[in-house]
Amino acid sequence: MSNDVLIVGGGIGGLTLALTLHRANIPFKVIEAAPEIKPLGVGLNLLPHAMTQLYELGLEDALLKCGIETGEYVFATRNGQFVYREPRGRAAGYSRPQVSIHRADLHYTLLEEVELRCGEDVIRLGTKCVDVWQDDQAAVADICDTVTGEKLESIRAAAVIACDGVHSVARVKLHPKEAVPRYEGTMQYRGTTRWKPFLTGSSMLYFGTQEYGKLIMYPIKNNIDAEGRQLLNWVVEIVRPTEVLLRDWNRETTPREFIDDFAHAQFDWIDIRAILENADRIFEYPMIDQDPLPFWSQGRITLLGDAAHPMMPRGSNGAAQAIIDAVVLADCLKEETDIQKALKAYEEIRLKATGEVVLANRSIAPDAVLHVVEERTGGKPFHNINDVISKEELAEWQDRYKRVAGFSKEQLADGGTAA
Repeated sequence: MSNDVLIVGGGIGGLTLALTLHRANIPFKVIEAAPEIKPLGVGLNLLPHAMTQLYELGLEDALLKCGIETGEYVFATRNGQFVYREPRGRAAGYSRPQVSIHRADLHYTLLEEVELRCGEDVIRLGTKCVDVWQDDQAAVADICDTVTGEKLESIRAAAVIACDGVHSVARVKLHPKEAVPRYEGTMQYRGTTRWKPFLTGSSMLYFGTQEYGKLIMYPIKNNIDAEGRQLLNWVVEIVRPTEVLLRDWNRETTPREFIDDFAHAQFDWIDIRAILENADRIFEYPMIDQDPLPFWSQGRITLLGDAAHPMMPRGSNGAAQAIIDAVVLADCLKEETDIQKALKAYEEIRLKATGEVVLANRSIAPDAVLHVVEERTGGKPFHNINDVISKEELAEWQDRYKRVAGFSKEQLADGGTAA
């Protein structure tokens, strides 16, 4: 039996796990189905609890060079009126920044560090896992060539960690009768646009509600041309009935799917309609999650990241939870020599915590306060926001999500990584 840990999937969770295992002096190998690593996706936000872990891995400076430090959250109604603004990251007193970054830049940074620290041979591309199983001595992954479909050897390892996303082979093997994915009824459209900076140039904007057209927008790269434009990442969420629930992050679409919902969104401080119409590329993804699992670990096999807890892409927390999974798992493997006990210890720490985030994302989101304002005003302009909602209530909506998601200042001050 190989003493290596086999990581199935070379995405954000898998590569973070590689770095944390290396730090713990635990040997590993990574298999990745993609024949080559290509720039995929759009932007994401690394919240302070994730950045705390990436800082400990020595990656903060590299990520700040290719991303943007988020300075504030701004909430505005569909009429363009400001409801609330609050500082974020170090501007809010956290010891670590909040970083907005292109997913590809984060992925490449992790990949480069793994290859630099561990050697290029630890990652095997074009290798698809088609089954996982185990005997008394080892966990086993049956693999094939991604391009040709040719069956290759079975890889035996001390443990198999499934970091292969929402379509995880191991997840299906451990939970063959799991409930079907749950559709919230909202379609998400994601894109990037080259545009001049808006507000502070480091603001994250939450605009409107799903019923009438919700937008989240923030810059992920500075000075991309001679005109000093930024690369703006944006996400549109709109209530849409659909019978097609394709969980494919790379399914492209056009502004025609949603632009009418933002026909009015042209204000003196931002022209949302123009930004959406001038996108480089647009992708659609249904807002889907799955009920939390009763267990992740069975013997020498366990799940991590989206394979363990697929959640709706809301609240900037999917990547963060995968990163924290990786840190906790490596720590458990370092502290407990019995592999099966270590995987169960990891599950005991992370299962409940991530389950709470999955469920919270259904009802408690950073922009939930905009639903409150919409209901209380009937969607009409207000004269003074204090007549609609108090400052204390506004702050409580944000504090509630931070606590559930695990990045309140009190939680991070305790040094915890359980959520």
